Amino acid sequence: MAKPKSKRRRRIIVLGAIGVVLAGLTLAAIFRKREPVITVQTEKVTHRNITEIVVANGRIQPVLQVKISPEVSGELIELPVREGQRVNKGDLLVKIKPDTYIANVKSAEAQYMSSASGKDLAEASMKKAGLEFKRHEELFRGKLDSESTFLEFKTGYDVAKAQFESAVHQVDVARASLDRAKEELAKTTISSPLDGTVSKLNSRLGERVVGTAMMTGTEIMIVSDLNEMEARVDIGEIDVVLIKPNQKARLEVDAFRDRKFKGTVTEIANSSKDSGLGSGGGGGGQSQEATKFEVRIRVDEKENFRPGMSVTAEIETRYRSNVLSVPIQSVTTRLPREPAGKGPNTNTVTVAENTSGAAMAADVYPTSGTATNKTDRKAGEPPKPIEVVFLATGDQAKMVPVKRGIADDAYVEIVDGLKEGEEVVSGGYKAISRELEDSMKIKKGAVDKDKEKEKK
Repeated sequence: MAKPKSKRRRRIIVLGAIGVVLAGLTLAAIFRKREPVITVQTEKVTHRNITEIVVANGRIQPVLQVKISPEVSGELIELPVREGQRVNKGDLLVKIKPDTYIANVKSAEAQYMSSASGKDLAEASMKKAGLEFKRHEELFRGKLDSESTFLEFKTGYDVAKAQFESAVHQVDVARASLDRAKEELAKTTISSPLDGTVSKLNSRLGERVVGTAMMTGTEIMIVSDLNEMEARVDIGEIDVVLIKPNQKARLEVDAFRDRKFKGTVTEIANSSKDSGLGSGGGGGGQSQEATKFEVRIRVDEKENFRPGMSVTAEIETRYRSNVLSVPIQSVTTRLPREPAGKGPNTNTVTVAENTSGAAMAADVYPTSGTATNKTDRKAGEPPKPIEVVFLATGDQAKMVPVKRGIADDAYVEIVDGLKEGEEVVSGGYKAISRELEDSMKIKKGAVDKDKEKEKK
């Protein structure tokens, strides 16, 4: 009786094991069927020329422009120009009421004449005292005159000489005052310092203007040479180090949307111009500043530009010829995670999650070459994102770390990590930036643009 029971038990165990295996296979098949397959677009790694550009916005301004401000104060009695008028060097621009300055000149002339007369009188007195001094000096030497008399005439001569020298100085002072009065009178008339155009007119006839002698004077107008124009653009501190004189640029002026103009970098500011971007949230937050540097780009072509027109500049900073490249959207980032039992600075990396917070991938992929070296971080430090692309290998996406170089608006240079002819995933946006993981199933096809918009 024992044997049949033993056989029956063995049969039950075998059947149970078979059932477990079948159940496992069934579940595996079910999960295999549920494994997501992502539709992607691909493009092959190829050689091409890449030009890196820095884009900046600004305004069109004349290379040469002069702000016309008076050096003396008064009422505008002549203003024979209008905004937009062409003027030549030496043409009358402004005349200030000169009555007060004419009176100052007359007063200074009278003071000068009086000082000159005083000088002549002092000179005559000095000469007379000098003759008397010499006569008594000879008498004193011949012992025909007393010492006290000699000293009296010597003192008289010294006084007369000092008075003459003082009179000479007074004449110099009066002459300087007269010259200054005449100069101020001349400044009541302002002529154009250059051939150009009145690009801005701020004052009107009859207004009182303030001179620049003691403070910032009234800006009456601006005269500009519109034959030579430049773009003045603001560039951030990160990009400004790439800008060099004589670099070429393409300029797009809003008023001429169907054209692009050539330009050349001529000047890069040494000092920044800070612009506040608001304050941080919460109490006591410090204001954030965007550090900008002004860069000037000469427009190489002539057109009917007007000062103040908006312009977008594309400055060519670096150029690479015949380099490996991929679409710029193919390069994304993922956060590395060390496998169990290994710390930082290892040569293997596990995908923890991408920068958008996608789920973890379980597989570990080996790294090699300069593009995939150690994570270069100390124990306890959070992992740093690494740049990767996804290769299309059959029906799977293989994640490969890369080292990138310069980029233009469509393609990025790949310094290390890829070979020519390899096929990389180039779309869609959500797949590359968030969904794709190493060894994930993919299929090539058109990406649903409507879904892409929702994903973004």
